Amino acid sequence: MKDAEESQIRAAEMVLPCAEIDATLRFFGERLGFRVEMISPADGPTVAVLAGHGLRLRLDTTEIGPAGTIRLRCQEPDAIAGGERLLTAPNGTLIKIVDADFPVVLPPLQPELVLAQIDNAAWGAGRAGMLYRDLIPGRLGGRFVASHIMIPDGGPVPDYVHFHNIRFQMIFCRRGWVRVVYEDQGPPFVMEAGDCVLQPPRIRHRVLESSAGLEVIEIGCPALHETFADPDLSLPTSSLCPLRDFDGQRFQRHIAAAAAWQPGDVPGFEFSDTGIAAATGGLAGGRVIRPVTANRTLPATHRGELSFHFVLDGELELGCDGIHRLSQGDAFTVPAATRYALDECSRDLVLLEVRVPGDLRPQAPAALSQRELDLTCRDRDAKLPMNAKAR
Repeated sequence: MKDAEESQIRAAEMVLPCAEIDATLRFFGERLGFRVEMISPADGPTVAVLAGHGLRLRLDTTEIGPAGTIRLRCQEPDAIAGGERLLTAPNGTLIKIVDADFPVVLPPLQPELVLAQIDNAAWGAGRAGMLYRDLIPGRLGGRFVASHIMIPDGGPVPDYVHFHNIRFQMIFCRRGWVRVVYEDQGPPFVMEAGDCVLQPPRIRHRVLESSAGLEVIEIGCPALHETFADPDLSLPTSSLCPLRDFDGQRFQRHIAAAAAWQPGDVPGFEFSDTGIAAATGGLAGGRVIRPVTANRTLPATHRGELSFHFVLDGELELGCDGIHRLSQGDAFTVPAATRYALDECSRDLVLLEVRVPGDLRPQAPAALSQRELDLTCRDRDAKLPMNAKAR
């Protein structure tokens, strides 16, 4: 709508059919705290306008149709209307009383082995001209979502200041660059390939612009969560508070160019920690892994909710319920207590690994089957499990 047209709007009213206007006025006024702004005619009201809690209601005895539903977000829902959560006004309007804070609801976890290969990718159109590819189509019962997101055309991104009501969310830049800004984290900055951020719950942020062909990997929990716009906040904020607490988490920015590599818990491999485990208090963790002197790992398991991997570069064989050849752009998710191993890892292999909770150490199984021994060590004469063999 044009600004000139928009400036002509002085008020908006929700019209509610109302046969019992006196009783309905008392209900909205005495029970729910609405105030009367207009009533007509005075000697026998047929229309009344009420205002309250960000709403204007027009009760009209001449209107015919559904009485509608109103949601009241309350700080202490049980303190409203005697603890009732569903009320019916005398005119038939339903009043739903809900929690103002929208608590995060975690669906029951449904573990499964998930292979998402880019050759079979189905891309769908998302908001702001973004293309989305689902890396966990079944969402593990709705517990997690992992998306491969691409912006084909560079330039300004039509985003707005917003925040997510979420348990955990991280963004990893795979290709290209993107300029973003976050609440209390200073001026806008550019994320380049290999960089990532932890977006703690409810932190306000905005995507400003990107390169052509930008690709990011986004992992969140739960899969379905609310995104709220905050038009009253301008970013960047005047305050700088990098250690600010957001529901028990803090913002974390990992810069790949400055990252330190260190020996990992898997012989022959090294890793770069993104700092997400520390920023979430151990709720989740993320790291980048690459081989140094080995091209295979011993079979292992994990005991967490999520073990997600994205192949950033190179190729490998995943041994888990069969052998699966994977290359860059592919992803896999392994359920808890399921043995898996990586084999035939190329020299240029780079993996993004995300786990919930944040303990990233794989668990070695007590015993290995012959098939797992063969997968782990291609030396068919081996009698015992071997550590990853040097190339």
